[in-house]
Amino acid sequence: MTQSWKERAENVIMPLYPHRDICLERGDGCYLYDTDGKQYLDCAASIAVSSLGHGNTEYTKAAIDQLQKFIMCDGYTLSEPKVECAELLIEHCCAEQVFFCNSGAEAVEGCLKLARKWAHFNKSPDCKEIIAFDCSFHGRTYGAASCTYKRKKQDYYAPYLPGIHFAEFNNLDSVKALISDKTCAVIVEPVQGEGGIRPATNDFIQGLRDLCTEHDIVLISDEIQAGMGRLGTLYAHDYYDVEPDLIAIAKGMGAGFPIGAFLGKKKFTSVFSAGDHGTTYGGNPLGTRLAYETVKQISDPAFLKNVTETGNYLIEGLNKLKSETNSIEEVRGIGLMIGVDTAYDIKTVLNDLLEGGLIATQAGDKSLRLTPPLIFTKDHVDEALNKIGHVIRKS
Repeated sequence: MTQSWKERAENVIMPLYPHRDICLERGDGCYLYDTDGKQYLDCAASIAVSSLGHGNTEYTKAAIDQLQKFIMCDGYTLSEPKVECAELLIEHCCAEQVFFCNSGAEAVEGCLKLARKWAHFNKSPDCKEIIAFDCSFHGRTYGAASCTYKRKKQDYYAPYLPGIHFAEFNNLDSVKALISDKTCAVIVEPVQGEGGIRPATNDFIQGLRDLCTEHDIVLISDEIQAGMGRLGTLYAHDYYDVEPDLIAIAKGMGAGFPIGAFLGKKKFTSVFSAGDHGTTYGGNPLGTRLAYETVKQISDPAFLKNVTETGNYLIEGLNKLKSETNSIEEVRGIGLMIGVDTAYDIKTVLNDLLEGGLIATQAGDKSLRLTPPLIFTKDHVDEALNKIGHVIRKS
């Protein structure tokens, strides 16, 4: 049955994703089931999206309740879910105002536009340059793609936005060398996701904060993949105890529903005027109701404690596997955002894991990415380690 779905898809869906030999039918907690009835342990969460797992009772109730009320209104019209969700996000954050959108890329676009407008009026009309980092990933729309290191391999999409410079991740001196009076913003992922699950060091993030403060530069924290509980803190910057000026979030904040947001301090957000930015679907009542339910659950201290403890347990188990075999080269990560480099071809590893009933994804050129639902338990970890161990001990 799965094969027939794949054949049908190849006729009607653009070939931008190499489809796995799997067609999913349903999910339950940390498990997914395909159209043939096979069970899979979900260690991907749709790339850090399904933060509450599958079939979360309270989330489902909230969705049904809002669907029965109304699901859409324009940006000129307020709704209770929109205001309540904004209040909840701000309650747990150093930011003071929020703008809702539909995706992570759109959140990044908003941050870039806001940073450039702020610098235009508060520094100089020529102050439009942005510093990003090697191995970065910020999205696939043009502004976000212009700040993504992958652009260097995709010159067929050029020209990209001008004025974007790339420093070396975790190298503060490389940032200092690029700063000029035309620098308006620095955009950084606290943990690089697509770049191979590479955490920033505490000194690096604190150093960026100090540099941006010294030079009056906007510090943008892209927490689309690393935020919303993924590191064991609600916001990724909380893990580093640093306050950015603008924050981009998405993925896990909707637990599967497409929603994003960017947040900022009023010093910066106050430069936006009506008509400067907008979105048709951003902040719709259904999306913000579900984001509210998601953030409410994730922000519970007991929930976040479980993420930290379960993540540490998984990392310890992977390092134990590393000590027992020459097949694992490196384990990196924080909380439930973990990367594993092995001696094997990553696509072979992923296919073997899928065959063994575990879904994971690739990050960077060779890293196995483990971003399971945040409701993962130690029992789930033991199951995952058993499946991973079976694959990496194959020779």
